[in-house]
Amino acid sequence: MSRKVLWQWIGIVAGIAFVAFMIWGTFFTYNGSVSMVPSAQEPVIFKGGHVVNHHINTKSWSLDYDNAQMTADQSSGTITGIHNGIIYRKGKPYLKISAQSASVNTVTLDFTATGLVHVEELGTSRPVSFDTDLIVWSNSLHDLTLAHPSYFHTGDQTLRVEDVTDNLDTKKLHIGKIDGSVDANR
Repeated sequence: MSRKVLWQWIGIVAGIAFVAFMIWGTFFTYNGSVSMVPSAQEPVIFKGGHVVNHHINTKSWSLDYDNAQMTADQSSGTITGIHNGIIYRKGKPYLKISAQSASVNTVTLDFTATGLVHVEELGTSRPVSFDTDLIVWSNSLHDLTLAHPSYFHTGDQTLRVEDVTDNLDTKKLHIGKIDGSVDANR
């Protein structure tokens, strides 16, 4: 066998060995498909943080949270352990919110908070607050709705109300059926 033929055979064997090595390495390295970018079905999970949404150029609301699980496109998600949530009126803090969890829509800027929910009016000389188990924020209407029975607190007095709707644009507060009594100073 000539030297030229010998080197051709060595080249062919080396090429076959290289291709086999690449196939073997690819199979055992990946062992299936590996995705570096989450798919639309895989949730994105955050630990601690601050979610802020804007309505045109002014803040609409913000929520501090313990955990959040968002969809891969970040358009919606569930946030738990809400504390120091703020709803803004004309760019200024108006209501403070705490809740066990919330479902947020970052496209429409709406959210629904559930569990033990506490809503407190800010910037008043006499503290006013609500406790309930469900609130709904509609960003397009600037309405905060407490659709379930709620407890309205002012000073040391408490009223049980069936429902409450607060429109931040018109400052119109609708309080449904009331159970209890309150002393008012004029």
